[in-house]
Amino acid sequence: MAVCFVTLFQWRLNSVLLLQENEILFGVKDQILSLVSKLDEVGSFLGNPFFWTLHAREMAKSFLTLSEPELGKRGKEQMVSFIRKLDGVTGVSEDVERIWARYKTWVSEIRGKLREADDYVDDFIIKVCGQTEQDQKESTAEFGSEIENIKSRVSEIMNRRPQLGFSPVLEDFQKLLRSKFDEGTPRLVQEKSGELMEGKAQENLERLMDLGMLEEEVSIWDSLSVPSPYYELSLSVMKAEDFFISTTNSDYIIPPTVRHVSILEAANTITGMNSLPHSLFVSAKDGLSKASSDCLRNVLHNAKLLRVLNLENTKLENLPDEIGHLLNLKYLGVTNSKLNELPESISNLRNLQTLDISWSGYEFELSNGVLNLAQLRHLKMHQPINDNEVRVPQGISRLGNLQTLEGIYAGGGIAEESGIMTQLRSLEVRRVSEDHADELYFSVMKLTRLQKLSLFVESERESYDSSSSLVYENSILPCLESFSPPPLLQTLELVGRLIGMPLWLGSMENLTKLYMSFSHLSENPTTILQFLPNLKYLQMAEAYKGRRMEKEFFRAGGFSKLEYLDISSHNLVEWTEI
Repeated sequence: MAVCFVTLFQWRLNSVLLLQENEILFGVKDQILSLVSKLDEVGSFLGNPFFWTLHAREMAKSFLTLSEPELGKRGKEQMVSFIRKLDGVTGVSEDVERIWARYKTWVSEIRGKLREADDYVDDFIIKVCGQTEQDQKESTAEFGSEIENIKSRVSEIMNRRPQLGFSPVLEDFQKLLRSKFDEGTPRLVQEKSGELMEGKAQENLERLMDLGMLEEEVSIWDSLSVPSPYYELSLSVMKAEDFFISTTNSDYIIPPTVRHVSILEAANTITGMNSLPHSLFVSAKDGLSKASSDCLRNVLHNAKLLRVLNLENTKLENLPDEIGHLLNLKYLGVTNSKLNELPESISNLRNLQTLDISWSGYEFELSNGVLNLAQLRHLKMHQPINDNEVRVPQGISRLGNLQTLEGIYAGGGIAEESGIMTQLRSLEVRRVSEDHADELYFSVMKLTRLQKLSLFVESERESYDSSSSLVYENSILPCLESFSPPPLLQTLELVGRLIGMPLWLGSMENLTKLYMSFSHLSENPTTILQFLPNLKYLQMAEAYKGRRMEKEFFRAGGFSKLEYLDISSHNLVEWTEI
């Protein structure tokens, strides 16, 4: 974990140089890069085989304690044997525990210094915002001098590092450990030139799922869970890494050194906290009280170093203007709320990368202020009811870094403009109608990097009856016969009546997930879908009007990779031989 801490701070320094709004920092670029180079030395020392092996020993013991009931006799014996081997290898060095204690003290010192440096960078970014050109030059010069001082202090700490002797046995065993475990273990990844961080993150998630450390909740859209004992192990690591988790129904004091705070069931109060947290997660079962909402305003006013803010199920009707003071914010989630607009101060969040306002008010409309969020990569606005959409301002294509655009209404010229956003990887469109369908499909066909597409038809029914088998019976997804899906599309969601199965659907070789809702097809769609070579997940809700599902559901060799199947229908009454 210590290596990760150093790596994350290096990323922080590099990201400061890359941000367009921080061009004033180019004057101290050499000082920043010199500090990054010095941190490489720190990271190299922290990755010493001796320390790596001792970390592995501690984690293995924790894992055994947490998972012993599920391991069984053989699994327990294997884990105990592994721990004994680690003990034996680390025993080749004299006074192992003494060195390990010195190492922990030394790591604590280096972490403390980098924490101070991290806060100094954040404070500097806040300070120069709004300064005159002359004041910015003076602040930048002062910042460069402080970066030099930080480098000098890091060098002093490095000179006091624990001294280790060379052990060929330890080196060989560490190589063995890495060959067994590290090759399949995801590392922290950094975006490289021409390579998206989202793609590398997805690779890491897939590795974690292959290792059984993450599980996909197939019944919940895009949801992952951490199984036991990894869940308990993660909690123990979080507590040691400046995370604080509590409910407001219990008495607690948030320690001043805490960087990440999670407050669960925050119905009545949100206590005041220091200005140090970098992450704040607040959730409430039935929404926040007025007193809690007022307290949240005070918290946001003080917590200017926040980079992650997630407010879930708070039922907020208004987001405090103080949100615009959080100049370092990268992630803002306000889900399951009653918001219908965002404050104008949102335009100040020049570092924001993700904005998630899913499940918000029924008449949400984004202001032009969102067009100032030049670093925005993910704009998620999913709504629980089909005919609720978010109207985005014209000019949305100016957000050249945007990867995700979900929950939009494509009328008013947005359908045509979306074709310019060729960097999009995920697109969800609500209330698709004949008025703009041709322009929308033509634009989507230009999005050659698109991997996920959701299309929801505009409902023509005057009322909604969830028990009716005729939901969207007269709401037809228009003009689909003229559509051709982008080549890399992996996930497709179609909500609305289909006159017939689109011919292009049977040729989507990269498709892994398909959701068809209220298609009301007379022909069984599985006669075509079963031959999609990579389809793993298939969900059909009122997609087929037939009353019987017979052996044509799949033939020999059909659905060769299917892992999850969900069929719901008011018409289906019988399954015959399959």
